[in-house]
Amino acid sequence: MTAPPPPWRRTPSPRRRAAKQMLSQELIVKTALEILAAEGIDAVSMRRVAQQLETGPASLYAYVANKEELDELLLDAALSEVPCPEPDPQRWTEQVKEQVRHQIRAMVAYPGIAKVAWQTPIPVTPNSLRQGEVMLQLLRAGGLDLQQAMFASDALSTYTKAFAYEASGWTFGDYDPEKMSERERQMADYMQSLPASAFPNLLQAGEFFNADTSQARLEFALEAFVAGLAAMVRK
Repeated sequence: MTAPPPPWRRTPSPRRRAAKQMLSQELIVKTALEILAAEGIDAVSMRRVAQQLETGPASLYAYVANKEELDELLLDAALSEVPCPEPDPQRWTEQVKEQVRHQIRAMVAYPGIAKVAWQTPIPVTPNSLRQGEVMLQLLRAGGLDLQQAMFASDALSTYTKAFAYEASGWTFGDYDPEKMSERERQMADYMQSLPASAFPNLLQAGEFFNADTSQARLEFALEAFVAGLAAMVRK
């Protein structure tokens, strides 16, 4: 008969730590995403992630080369939530617009990811590449040749990241509301001081540029863009 453990070993000491998870790139990115969601992109660093994992920063470098790579992996994790539809030549223009909307939502879902996307001209992580290929497939399904599709994809990507960057700033409070309100007031006063005869259109444009028209401006840009691409195909 095996003797039971002595009383002082039957209950784990409250000071005894749970076994650590095995380090991996996936765990590091998952931990970084949790910090990102709770505290924002500025709080994410190799040291901060290491502290969260109860290890030293040096141990992370076996899986992630540096902070730049970690940022790209965070962007890639966000893009993993974007669908990859099969191209439908009958509705390719709608698919292109839908894909842009999905990408914007993914980048605005986490504070700072849109900034990472904007500062990473050519991301080459798996989901970034997959999204690039999907967009090219959609564009080519509409009849564009490869060069046209590449140029169109590049322009769409630039606009998508810029729109997400601005939207993310408003969503996560990167802009000081009081300062922005004061700036808007000053801008309105300044514009009204200008001669109406010299700027008849600009002096009436204010109503079209505010938070309420953000979605409408996005939809207008997408509609104008894909309409232009469709016209190129018909020529």
